[in-house]
Amino acid sequence: MEHVKLQIGCLVILLYIAFIYYRECKIYRQKKRQSMFTTMLSLGILCVLFDGITAYMVNQLDVIHPMVNMVFHALFLLSIDAVIFALCMYMLVVTGAYAKGTLHRWVVYVPFVLNVIVVIANIGTLEYREGNFTNYSMGMSAYTCFAMAAVYALVSIGVFLKKWHYIENHKRMSIFTYLMVLAVVTGIQMVFPEVLATSIGVTVFIVGIYLNLENPAYKQLSLYHEETVMAFANIIENRDDNTGGHIKRTSIYVKLIAEELRKREKYKAVLTKDYIGNLVEAAPMHDIGKIAVPDAVLQKPGRLTEEEFSQMKLHASKGGEIIKETFRNLGGEDYRRMAYEVARYHHEKWNGRGYPEGLKGENIPLCARIMAVADVFDAVSEKRCYRDAMPLEECFDIIAKGSGQDFDPVIAEAFLGIKDEVIRVHGEFAEKNMNVD
Repeated sequence: MEHVKLQIGCLVILLYIAFIYYRECKIYRQKKRQSMFTTMLSLGILCVLFDGITAYMVNQLDVIHPMVNMVFHALFLLSIDAVIFALCMYMLVVTGAYAKGTLHRWVVYVPFVLNVIVVIANIGTLEYREGNFTNYSMGMSAYTCFAMAAVYALVSIGVFLKKWHYIENHKRMSIFTYLMVLAVVTGIQMVFPEVLATSIGVTVFIVGIYLNLENPAYKQLSLYHEETVMAFANIIENRDDNTGGHIKRTSIYVKLIAEELRKREKYKAVLTKDYIGNLVEAAPMHDIGKIAVPDAVLQKPGRLTEEEFSQMKLHASKGGEIIKETFRNLGGEDYRRMAYEVARYHHEKWNGRGYPEGLKGENIPLCARIMAVADVFDAVSEKRCYRDAMPLEECFDIIAKGSGQDFDPVIAEAFLGIKDEVIRVHGEFAEKNMNVD
């Protein structure tokens, strides 16, 4: 057993992670079957298991049938290929680098498919060599397997570095560390095949992903935060004779706008995954200041007087104050700052004629400029207590005419560029409302 102590230790760790992961998924009722991590964890367990079996067999050549030895070595090498490929695919997906186009998929899959073919075709030529501490296997199947592992490890590192800004701040260094461990272990294994350290790299990376990205408990905390924010926003909005559709639609609109802006150079560096995530979660809080507006003003069916409109405008500054004073422990610092900016500045205008401070151009926080477009479009496209909904084409015209005046022209252009998506979202909500009625 001395030759498989490392593999046994790694296997115990992965089995424990699997137990915790499945238990927490059950507790928090999270879907695990569709998770890439589930596949990766399963492949990692198989890889470490076969690593241990082959490490034992290669040191018991006199009692193990050659065919059995060859079969398990084939399974081990193929499991290495599969888990490294899964790790690379995972990195591509979580960083947003994986495109769904056929050509892109072909390029990603080709090395894996070719390597599987080479491993199977050459498994019969595998050689078993005697080392200083343990026996080990070498041959074309092993060479191509570890070459492919090196290629996908380098691809994963390259994607990580290229998409650095897309990954959440608190996860960057951890993921980078695990990638480096994987790369170093792969390199050591290629240079010193006797070490048999494959299990370390696989285990460290999978454990790291679980702790930083896939822990169901952390996901549940995030869900609780989102539900708390949405519930509070719904309570406020129901005072405005609204069913809550406004905050849900605008949250979707700001996400669509932000993702479209990411494709353009001007704001690409700012719109990280952190930024977009915080913006989507902050969007429901944009009208929280309406809690300070009297019902007689908020629910008035007719046109507001000048005095009433002055009262209504106070909801922007009041919203900022409420978030700053009341929600000190809700979410992280970046989220709270964005929620404050969205609530206080979403009625500022590009030309400086908005409120409460009359900010102009890029002096208005980007998150508030995005929120302004989503808020105005939804306000005019839905029925309110004081008027009917406007036709969608007229609503899009309002955004187009307001470009460079009321709205950041780049953001307005991005919004108009996703017109079909906006219409689809609007239609889905309209259909839901009809079904409810």
